[in-house]
Amino acid sequence: MTVTSPEFLAGLEADAAAAGITGFVAAAVINRDGQVLLVRRNPGDYMGGLWEIPSGRVEAGESILDALHRETTEETGLAIDQVTGYLGHFDYPNSRGGTTRQFNFAVTVEKAEPIVLTEHDAHQWAHPDNLPGVSDAVRTLITF
Repeated sequence: MTVTSPEFLAGLEADAAAAGITGFVAAAVINRDGQVLLVRRNPGDYMGGLWEIPSGRVEAGESILDALHRETTEETGLAIDQVTGYLGHFDYPNSRGGTTRQFNFAVTVEKAEPIVLTEHDAHQWAHPDNLPGVSDAVRTLITF
Protein backbone atom coordinates (compact mmCIF):
# COMPACT_ATOMS: atom_id res chain seq x y z
CA MET A 1 0.00 0.00 0.00
CA THR A 2 1.45 3.38 -0.98
CA VAL A 3 1.43 6.45 1.25
CA THR A 4 -0.86 8.19 -1.22
CA SER A 5 -3.48 5.42 -1.31
CA PRO A 6 -6.92 6.20 0.11
CA GLU A 7 -6.64 3.17 2.40
CA PHE A 8 -3.34 4.34 3.94
CA LEU A 9 -4.67 7.86 4.49
CA ALA A 10 -7.95 6.58 5.96
CA GLY A 11 -5.89 4.50 8.40
CA LEU A 12 -3.97 7.59 9.52
CA GLU A 13 -7.21 9.46 10.14
CA ALA A 14 -8.82 6.51 11.95
CA ASP A 15 -5.81 6.08 14.25
CA ALA A 16 -5.84 9.79 15.10
CA ALA A 17 -9.59 9.83 15.76
CA ALA A 18 -9.26 6.76 17.99
CA ALA A 19 -6.62 8.64 20.01
CA GLY A 20 -9.02 11.55 20.53
CA ILE A 21 -7.18 13.95 18.23
CA THR A 22 -9.26 17.04 17.42
CA GLY A 23 -7.31 18.56 14.54
CA PHE A 24 -5.20 17.38 11.62
CA VAL A 25 -2.28 19.15 9.94
CA ALA A 26 -0.44 18.07 6.78
CA ALA A 27 3.26 18.97 6.51
CA ALA A 28 5.85 18.84 3.74
CA VAL A 29 9.51 18.01 4.25
CA ILE A 30 11.18 19.52 1.19
CA ASN A 31 14.82 18.52 0.79
CA ARG A 32 17.22 20.27 -1.57
CA ASP A 33 20.85 19.20 -1.70
CA GLY A 34 20.75 17.82 1.85
CA GLN A 35 19.00 20.87 3.29
CA VAL A 36 15.39 21.15 4.46
CA LEU A 37 13.12 24.12 3.80
CA LEU A 38 12.05 25.84 7.01
CA VAL A 39 9.66 28.76 7.47
CA ARG A 40 9.38 31.01 10.54
CA ARG A 41 6.05 31.81 12.18
CA ASN A 42 5.19 35.49 12.41
CA PRO A 43 6.03 36.96 15.84
CA GLY A 44 2.39 37.75 16.67
CA ASP A 45 1.07 34.28 15.75
CA TYR A 46 0.52 31.31 18.05
CA MET A 47 4.03 29.91 18.68
CA GLY A 48 5.44 33.05 17.02
CA GLY A 49 9.10 32.96 15.99
CA LEU A 50 9.23 29.17 15.82
CA TRP A 51 10.80 27.66 12.71
CA GLU A 52 8.80 24.83 11.16
CA ILE A 53 8.32 22.87 7.98
CA PRO A 54 5.54 24.09 5.66
CA SER A 55 2.27 22.80 7.09
CA GLY A 56 -1.35 23.62 7.58
CA ARG A 57 -4.72 22.50 8.79
CA VAL A 58 -6.74 19.87 6.97
CA GLU A 59 -10.06 21.58 6.32
CA ALA A 60 -13.47 19.89 6.64
CA GLY A 61 -14.13 17.68 3.62
CA GLU A 62 -10.51 17.87 2.49
CA SER A 63 -8.12 14.90 2.32
CA ILE A 64 -4.74 14.96 4.03
CA LEU A 65 -3.02 14.96 0.63
CA ASP A 66 -5.21 17.76 -0.70
CA ALA A 67 -4.27 19.84 2.35
CA LEU A 68 -0.59 18.96 1.88
CA HIS A 69 -0.62 20.27 -1.69
CA ARG A 70 -2.75 23.34 -0.91
CA GLU A 71 -0.84 24.40 2.21
CA THR A 72 2.59 23.93 0.62
CA THR A 73 1.59 26.16 -2.28
CA GLU A 74 -0.15 28.72 -0.03
CA GLU A 75 2.78 29.01 2.39
CA THR A 76 5.74 28.83 0.00
CA GLY A 77 4.52 29.32 -3.57
CA LEU A 78 6.03 25.92 -4.41
CA ALA A 79 4.10 23.14 -6.15
CA ILE A 80 4.55 19.56 -4.99
CA ASP A 81 5.70 17.29 -7.78
CA GLN A 82 5.57 13.99 -5.90
CA VAL A 83 4.89 12.64 -2.40
CA THR A 84 7.79 10.25 -1.85
CA GLY A 85 7.17 8.96 1.65
CA TYR A 86 5.38 9.19 4.98
CA LEU A 87 7.71 10.28 7.79
CA GLY A 88 5.35 9.76 10.70
CA HIS A 89 3.39 12.09 12.92
CA PHE A 90 3.59 14.02 16.15
CA ASP A 91 0.93 15.56 18.37
CA TYR A 92 0.90 19.00 19.98
CA PRO A 93 -1.53 21.24 21.88
CA ASN A 94 -3.32 23.68 19.58
CA SER A 95 -4.53 27.23 20.18
CA ARG A 96 -8.12 25.99 20.67
CA GLY A 97 -7.32 23.83 23.71
CA GLY A 98 -7.32 20.51 21.85
CA THR A 99 -4.66 18.31 20.37
CA THR A 100 -3.48 18.47 16.77
CA ARG A 101 -1.78 15.62 14.93
CA GLN A 102 0.72 16.66 12.28
CA PHE A 103 1.16 14.13 9.46
CA ASN A 104 4.58 14.59 7.83
CA PHE A 105 5.41 13.66 4.25
CA ALA A 106 8.61 13.74 2.23
CA VAL A 107 7.93 15.52 -1.04
CA THR A 108 9.68 16.76 -4.13
CA VAL A 109 8.73 20.09 -5.68
CA GLU A 110 8.56 21.11 -9.32
CA LYS A 111 11.18 23.80 -8.64
CA ALA A 112 12.68 24.99 -5.34
CA GLU A 113 12.69 28.73 -6.13
CA PRO A 114 11.34 31.30 -5.85
CA ILE A 115 9.82 30.94 -2.41
CA VAL A 116 6.90 33.29 -1.84
CA LEU A 117 5.87 33.62 1.81
CA THR A 118 2.31 34.54 2.72
CA GLU A 119 1.96 33.32 6.32
CA HIS A 120 5.55 33.41 7.63
CA ASP A 121 8.14 36.17 8.01
CA ALA A 122 11.26 34.28 6.85
CA HIS A 123 12.50 31.08 5.23
CA GLN A 124 15.78 29.24 5.00
CA TRP A 125 17.28 26.04 3.69
CA ALA A 126 18.88 24.43 6.74
CA HIS A 127 21.16 21.44 7.12
CA PRO A 128 19.77 18.96 9.69
CA ASP A 129 22.97 19.37 11.74
CA ASN A 130 22.53 23.15 11.99
CA LEU A 131 18.87 23.95 12.62
CA PRO A 132 17.46 27.23 13.91
CA GLY A 133 14.81 27.31 16.67
CA VAL A 134 12.58 24.38 15.70
CA SER A 135 10.46 22.28 18.05
CA ASP A 136 11.91 19.05 19.40
CA ALA A 137 9.38 17.13 17.29
CA VAL A 138 10.52 18.82 14.07
CA ARG A 139 14.19 18.39 15.04
CA THR A 140 13.64 14.65 15.54
CA LEU A 141 11.72 14.40 12.27
CA ILE A 142 14.37 15.97 10.06
CA THR A 143 17.63 14.86 11.70
CA PHE A 144 17.82 11.49 10.02
